[in-house]
Amino acid sequence: MPQPASRSIGRPAEPGRAAWPTLVVISAGGVIGALARYGLSAAFPHGPAAFAWATLAVNAAGCLLIGILMVAVTEVWETHRLIRPFLGVGVLGGFTTFSTYIVDIQQALAAGAARTALAYLAGTAAAALTAVHLGVRVARLVTRSRRQRAAGVIGGTEGYRPSSRIQR
Repeated sequence: MPQPASRSIGRPAEPGRAAWPTLVVISAGGVIGALARYGLSAAFPHGPAAFAWATLAVNAAGCLLIGILMVAVTEVWETHRLIRPFLGVGVLGGFTTFSTYIVDIQQALAAGAARTALAYLAGTAAAALTAVHLGVRVARLVTRSRRQRAAGVIGGTEGYRPSSRIQR
């Protein structure tokens, strides 16, 4: 399956020069995402044997946003080349926390809560995959509807314009 063409504005810099700006924006975004995640986990703490609802919610929300973002930056917007690493890898990569997910599972197992650990293991994976798929689908649906309205195509009927009742 062919890959979509990159819609980034500007040429990529030479190999050695491209790394530093990319690393800087990923780092800055990572700080923002990690602080947001930390704030949520501090607001909604859980014990070692308890289900980590805050971590599951953070991972699912982050995956939903990653799905939306990837459609936006690859299919809809013409963006600067550093937007995707800043938002996708940095902010959302720092926000989602699959390392904490694994630590939560280990802590639940160590506390004797094997059922909770297994439910959390399966539930988070299912929620994350479902969320990213849903994010992509919803973003494509919304952007397709907007593009159709902008082109005068509504509901698959070409030629229909809100100001005109005549269909061609």
